[in-house]
Amino acid sequence: MHRSLPISRRVAGVAAAATTVAVVVGAAGIAFGAPLFADDFEDGNSNGWSKSGGSWSVVTDGSRALRQAGTSSDARAFAGATTWTDYAVQARVKPISYNGQSIGVIARAQNSSNYYALTLTGGQARLVKRVGGAVSTIATGVASVPAGTWATVRLEVAGGTLRGLVDGGQVVSATDATFASGRLGLLTSYASATFDDVTADTTTGTPSSPPPSSPTPSQSPEPPGECTDPPAVVGFAAVNAWGQNGTTGGCGGPTVTVSDAAAFLAAIARPGPLVIRVSGVITLPGPMHDVTSDKTIVGVGAASGLTGGGLNVGLPVDDAMTAPPANAVHNVIIRNLVFTGTPDDAVNVQMFSHHVWIDHNDLSHGYDGLVDIKRGSSYVTVSWNHTHDHTKNMLLGHDDSNGAQDTGQLKVTYHHNFFDRTPQRNPRVRFGEPVHVFNNYFLHNTDIGVACQASAGCVIENNVFEDTEEAYAIDYAGPKGRIVARGNIFIGESTPGTIGGTVQEPGTYYSYTAQSADAVKAAVLAGAGTGHI
Repeated sequence: MHRSLPISRRVAGVAAAATTVAVVVGAAGIAFGAPLFADDFEDGNSNGWSKSGGSWSVVTDGSRALRQAGTSSDARAFAGATTWTDYAVQARVKPISYNGQSIGVIARAQNSSNYYALTLTGGQARLVKRVGGAVSTIATGVASVPAGTWATVRLEVAGGTLRGLVDGGQVVSATDATFASGRLGLLTSYASATFDDVTADTTTGTPSSPPPSSPTPSQSPEPPGECTDPPAVVGFAAVNAWGQNGTTGGCGGPTVTVSDAAAFLAAIARPGPLVIRVSGVITLPGPMHDVTSDKTIVGVGAASGLTGGGLNVGLPVDDAMTAPPANAVHNVIIRNLVFTGTPDDAVNVQMFSHHVWIDHNDLSHGYDGLVDIKRGSSYVTVSWNHTHDHTKNMLLGHDDSNGAQDTGQLKVTYHHNFFDRTPQRNPRVRFGEPVHVFNNYFLHNTDIGVACQASAGCVIENNVFEDTEEAYAIDYAGPKGRIVARGNIFIGESTPGTIGGTVQEPGTYYSYTAQSADAVKAAVLAGAGTGHI
């Protein structure tokens, strides 16, 4: 549904809004502030959009979205006002069929034949302008968005500066002064695609401009020095590797407080360091939403969080990728949030994402995984979380056949988590080594605690297993893994499982001090979950 003023009021309010909202700096120094437009199509219609060509309809694709299904013509949809000047248009885009042509977003549209656009062709991004119906390419860049994969596509226009971003990373930029103002839009050129979560926000000048004086209720600024001393992380997220020394998230960047879905989704998609404070429970359109690098997402108090949708920390799936790319998502902190009612994963980390810290969250009532880490991701710490009322808890490595991406990766630490009546995947591990599971409290896990499979190497140390049917195993299902187990306590009907083989020691990567297992249950019950940071 629209989360913006009616067009007649929306245009008049832009200048006023620029003095009342937080400034967030975009790629290479453009500052964006006031929310200008948002449509997630959850009202089941595309009212307010004008269309040219194609076959447009609102469909359900995880959530409601706008689909253009035809491939026999240029198709465009427009919204907003022709008086809009400096702004950014953003949409989640899922190509259905490129058909050898292009799909993208439009800015400064004078009409259906005159506009700027950022387009995708499958492996390339292009900044183009259409003048009198003739299309010319201004600049090109690399951006791989396979058909069937969601990506966040953003076009920023400020004065004569044009910048295109895909999944939070700048892929192309140029200067051109053909169009000074115009509407936003979506396009497919002899191609088909689905579009969702279309937003626009205004530019408010350069970073040297005076900061705005007062915030909007949905996204408010905080002192930038709030995170000058980043919290200490223990485990693999603290390791200096892959060009990143430890995990600091958005520290050093500005801070915003958000309380609705439009502001939250805009914040997690912005490039550059940013601390995002979530105030209250935000209902997301689902299923998962991309988080860009250098972000801290933290709940305010003990009850703030996300429902209806989860977070994706990672690039789109690319089975051919077997090494960390330069633009892998990295340096992300997710803390003190309540996740519930997610239609897919609550938190998904994929495609060689690294240096991710998932800490002090409460996760329950999801559809698939609560915290899944896969496809070559590494240097992750999962700590002090309370998981409950859910079956398929945490997955590390998604498939027995994915060794080409996962072997040598998936280095993850799990410590001081409360696995509370979660039957399985606590976690289920494939390929990762070493996977360090220490000082966790497992309670009434009716299937298994840690399943270490498919050549994975797990060190399971100083945990408490209470009424857990099988604490751990190397032969739970599929190819065997390796387990070194030490210092664990078994209470009630808990039984240790199968172990064997040698495993790299986590201590060769980072320093840590494991609590005695005798103290773990009390420590975890007192400190896991939200409200303890």
